[in-house]
Amino acid sequence: MKIKSADFVMSNSNVAKCPKELLPEYAFIGRSNVGKSSLINMLTQRKNLAKTSGRPGKTQLINHFKINDNWFLVDLPGYGYARASKKDKKTFQKYITDYFLQRKQLVCAFVLVDVRHEPQKVDMEFMEWLGTHMIPFCIVFTKADKLKPQLTEKQVDTYLKTLLEGVWEEVPPYFVTSSAHRTGREELLGYVHNINTEFHKENKG
Repeated sequence: MKIKSADFVMSNSNVAKCPKELLPEYAFIGRSNVGKSSLINMLTQRKNLAKTSGRPGKTQLINHFKINDNWFLVDLPGYGYARASKKDKKTFQKYITDYFLQRKQLVCAFVLVDVRHEPQKVDMEFMEWLGTHMIPFCIVFTKADKLKPQLTEKQVDTYLKTLLEGVWEEVPPYFVTSSAHRTGREELLGYVHNINTEFHKENKG
């Protein structure tokens, strides 16, 4: 898939105010500092589409970007940010869960995890929550350039085994990415393209 246009549409914390168009949406979410903004910028080939920051917890709203005029990329707040106040955390949680439970246009969530780390409880719990609510998702392993290829492969295998030892009967689709080296870009966008094709077929007229 070629990204011909990528435009910021809106930021808000109220699901009811999200765009009304019947276009497929893909939500990007993960723990703070997982490399979400860098991944979004790499996928869209726009340097500053999503704001990157050395300060975790920068994204605090539901951010809609319209891609190629036929789908939305949605940048959601990171979860598990220790320095956010308890009140803020509850607010983030409320509109994040509202988004996933109420947003009919959502076709897939991309849950980002840093490939360098062991499986984190907060990520596993979030994936389980998505599964319980029948929300389709993929795992996106980020920062693959920070490890040697063999170690990256080993980390991914360990992660998937941990999932199978838990509540999962089979592993969800997954992608290994590096924003620095553009690894995984074609595969992830190809996956989006295939879902978009089906979505637009089913929603013609």
